[in-house]
Amino acid sequence: MQFGANTFIWASPFSTAAHLSLVDHVARLGFDVIEVAFEDPALIDLDALAGRAAGVGLGVLVCGAYGPGRNLVSADPAERAATAAYVRTLIDAAARLGSPVVGGPAYGAVGKTPATDPTARQRERDLAAAELRPLAAYAGERGVRLALEPLNRFETDLINVVEQGLALCEAVGSPHLGLHLDTFHMHLEERDSGAAIRAAGDRLFHFHACENDRGAPGRGQVAWPAVAAALADVGYSGPVVIESFTPEVKSIARAVCIWRELAASQDELAREGLTFLKMLFR
Repeated sequence: MQFGANTFIWASPFSTAAHLSLVDHVARLGFDVIEVAFEDPALIDLDALAGRAAGVGLGVLVCGAYGPGRNLVSADPAERAATAAYVRTLIDAAARLGSPVVGGPAYGAVGKTPATDPTARQRERDLAAAELRPLAAYAGERGVRLALEPLNRFETDLINVVEQGLALCEAVGSPHLGLHLDTFHMHLEERDSGAAIRAAGDRLFHFHACENDRGAPGRGQVAWPAVAAALADVGYSGPVVIESFTPEVKSIARAVCIWRELAASQDELAREGLTFLKMLFR
């Protein structure tokens, strides 16, 4: 099992000009992979990132950030087109960096206005499928897979649980589209995280290990033994990535509702989480 750390733990937005040293830092902490949150692709020099990661033997994963203005189910065609262009940029970056997946909730913006009723919500899901179909094909042509992340009910009304994610994948009908599961969201939404992972099966393309309070894995209420057993049962072989957020970046702290320190330091959060995950999956 490989283990990764998301750049959100320390910085937002990630840029190679300001944060390239995080690559070395993540490697020194003992991780195998750095997952880069591409909030603004213009801030990331792919050649510099690839070279630095190769120099320390670290893999790179690409993860999307879908805030306001990046909504694949927007009523505004221009916003949908811009979002699709952003996803294609991430796919191209993943192909350049050797990232097998692009993770994140590409189907719609985090915090978007909820649909007015179930019929309107289904229309948005149908629109998401139509928009994702060519993007999944684009990813497949470049040897990359798109992994859709179900989010909790406070962040989206579209895809909250594995069952809904699988339905969207089925509607798109592409082998290059699957799921990106996150234990933080699963703890809130799934009745049984292990059963949900087993339901995802071979559609599970990517995995985030996050505690129920977004702190270090192993320090809260997530049913970790059940999660580990389910991942083994479905034969998941991708990285397990710790994602958390720094309260020092006020904009991201507001976006994910972090109002207190989750650890003595961000390094401690990453270090304790990694130690726990290595014990869990040994």
